[in-house]
Amino acid sequence: MATRRRTGRAARRRREPWWARLDHAELLEVRLCDLELKLEGTALQARVERLYRELEHAGLRFQPHVWLSTSWFSPDGVPGFAMPFYLAHPRLARLEHRRMLEIEGGNQAWCMKLMRHETGHALDNAYHLHRKKPWREVFGLNSRPYAATYRPRPNSRRFVVNLDHWYAQSHPAEDWAECFAVWLQPGAQWRRDYAGWPALRKLEFVDQLMASIKDVAAPVKSRVRPDTLAQTKMRLGDYYERKQKAFGLDYPGPHDDHLRRFFVEQSGARRRAAAASFLRRHRYRLMVVVSRITGQHRYVVDQALRQVIASCVKLGLRLPGTEREATVGAAILLTTLTMSFVHSRRQEFLR
Repeated sequence: MATRRRTGRAARRRREPWWARLDHAELLEVRLCDLELKLEGTALQARVERLYRELEHAGLRFQPHVWLSTSWFSPDGVPGFAMPFYLAHPRLARLEHRRMLEIEGGNQAWCMKLMRHETGHALDNAYHLHRKKPWREVFGLNSRPYAATYRPRPNSRRFVVNLDHWYAQSHPAEDWAECFAVWLQPGAQWRRDYAGWPALRKLEFVDQLMASIKDVAAPVKSRVRPDTLAQTKMRLGDYYERKQKAFGLDYPGPHDDHLRRFFVEQSGARRRAAAASFLRRHRYRLMVVVSRITGQHRYVVDQALRQVIASCVKLGLRLPGTEREATVGAAILLTTLTMSFVHSRRQEFLR
């Protein structure tokens, strides 16, 4: 039995790609195209097949084609979508988490939400849905430029909620894709969940529209795959340098007076814990909580937190009371700083 287990481990090692055993620095030197990744044989393939079953169960003939690239996207006019390469192998998923502090779509539930959303865009491209007058009357003009930032209204009932940060509110195309994702989700009780909401009208429109095309072949049959991984020659190190720069903070840091609202000067408070030490100990917890509140990437929140820690060291600030009180204050402070930043400039990762 022991020999069989050793043989099985040896076989798995032989099947691993050559780059999987590289150390961190060596892996960053590998070009994306040289990863030679494919969907076939990965956990992603099973999720794509699950998506196809959901579409079939919903009565739709449409199946988007899917490929690996640098991020999630469905190009204009293409009835398919790309998934980020790091989801195709555990070693790359660990690298993504190490460099960006989270893995977008890293678990099955999150991944399926994103896939249903991107399928909404692909379906729109396949059937030219946004050109239909009823579509425009319900969702607005698809041609409307994307705003540099958007200020979501968490209490609004005009929009459904699928992805974080009330993403449906960002643009008519995203409103459509989010409604489609909610409609497609197996077992969803959207009529019950959105009863009394203006958003229910949108979901009912999706339901009627899907019934009207379920037996109709898609006019757009292209299987083009823009920006595939095989076409991307940048090194992993360059990829993460650009990605971190796109998500990074470049403002000069919080004002001293802002920090003094939550912490106290060292003079007269020497027995209290240093604010910087406290923030370092609770860094991960604060990052997760504020990321969930703001809907912003954990890397963005972490950069704001680093700025706060550096300023606390400079000013010699300490906690004003208990650590529990300080945790609430720090979360409020980070939420304010993070949202102040993201509304001051556009966050995007250009491939």
